[in-house]
Amino acid sequence: MSINSILIVLPILTLLMFDLGLSLRVSDFVNIFKKPKAMLAGLVGQLVVLPLIAFGIGSIGHLQPEFFIGMMLIACCPGGSSSNIFSKLAKGDIALSVSLTAFSSIITLFTLPFIMQLTTSHLGEAVGITLPVGNLLKQNLFTMLLPIVIGICVRHRLERGALRIDKVLSKCAFPALMILAAIFFIQNKSVIVSHFEMLGLATGGLILGSILVAVLISVVLRLKTTERRTIVIEVGMQNAAQAIAVATSPFVFANAVIATPAIIYALLMNIVLLTYVAFVSKY
Repeated sequence: MSINSILIVLPILTLLMFDLGLSLRVSDFVNIFKKPKAMLAGLVGQLVVLPLIAFGIGSIGHLQPEFFIGMMLIACCPGGSSSNIFSKLAKGDIALSVSLTAFSSIITLFTLPFIMQLTTSHLGEAVGITLPVGNLLKQNLFTMLLPIVIGICVRHRLERGALRIDKVLSKCAFPALMILAAIFFIQNKSVIVSHFEMLGLATGGLILGSILVAVLISVVLRLKTTERRTIVIEVGMQNAAQAIAVATSPFVFANAVIATPAIIYALLMNIVLLTYVAFVSKY
């Protein structure tokens, strides 16, 4: 990916994380005690089940190392602020959605480097792909954790202003991701088109598999209907912008091929979840 695209990817991710911080309050972190079953379902689904599904799909599908690593990268990224909007549209538990997004965004700062280090050690060495863990941690610190903390501080000091800013930024999240996907598609059209069928099946399987697991976990734990809808969205919706930023960053992988699954995932994810939102809203 060219330097111009990098200058688009990282600011978009940083802005989305800042917006997430604006939507958070200290009380949002108490939900882990108020709704332990729902929080457990969401966190286990995101942090444990998703990487296992991605690994299974990559192994069964015999994906080439770059695509395999890209699939694992998607599975390790948290839901992002867009999942809160989808939960609202689906008439889910918005407070639960915000809390899950907050916890998963912070926890994956550490789980993502760990899982990706294992993945690249297992697959990447054969094709010369290594993971500079220190650089990844630094990038996550400056593009994710710091913007979230700043957003929380702004919300704490200037609540009304923060809510107005959040109202604008939240509407920009989806268009920003689509613009990013379009730019990447134009620059990497040949790779995407030639592997679209295979990666479409792989990423589609990841989305549908994650939704199925989310439903099963929710049923087993006997969660409320609103909580079930939120868990489905939180587990089924990963932060494609973060995956693209990690894959294409000159400080981490600097490999556009690794980002290809994230682009296709972003397109399919929105189609599937918008269909889900329309279905639950109607029936």
